[in-house]
Amino acid sequence: MFTKEELLDHLENGTKVLENKDIRDAFVAIDRKDFVSEDYVEEVYEDYALPLGYEQTISQPTTVAFMLDLLVPQKGDKVLDVGSGSGFVTALLAHIVGESGYVIGVERVQELVKLGQENLSKYDFKNAEIKQAVKELGLQEEAPFDKILVSAAAEEVPKELLRQLKVGGVMVVPIYDNIWQVRKISEENIDIKKFERFEFVPLIT
Repeated sequence: MFTKEELLDHLENGTKVLENKDIRDAFVAIDRKDFVSEDYVEEVYEDYALPLGYEQTISQPTTVAFMLDLLVPQKGDKVLDVGSGSGFVTALLAHIVGESGYVIGVERVQELVKLGQENLSKYDFKNAEIKQAVKELGLQEEAPFDKILVSAAAEEVPKELLRQLKVGGVMVVPIYDNIWQVRKISEENIDIKKFERFEFVPLIT
């Protein structure tokens, strides 16, 4: 079983997804152990997804780091984290965007909203929160966002989320088993890059 240090070394030198210093610093500061149940504590630093219950998972560390790299979060960004689950990625993002930024996680499973809030409170972030997802995808009343990260697979780029993204902003979203990086060039124009072979739970819309 990996230790935390061995996982970090694996991500940096094995899968090579921790080349961004801000993302690596977040993985050092935010401990995955704080976001999984005691049933999986011995596996917490392994590079695979772990069950959260309610047919949801905490994603594979390599996948998380890869998606964050595509998202390009910056200090001061306002970020929407769709499908926040255990709160792990919300916490990573909160560390990256810093006190001048803000992260809002939304989660449809009520029990996971509570779990994510409890986990996030372990770090006393003043720049992050997790809310219950509403019927409309995303969080229209808090839009626009500089960045939007989606952690569940959709069938196409969610138009509701695209409307909530700033011009010049970036959304990273799984489409089936691919990851798409969507850059909003203008209200009428987006640029998409696709990356293949990933697995996610489905996005409920």
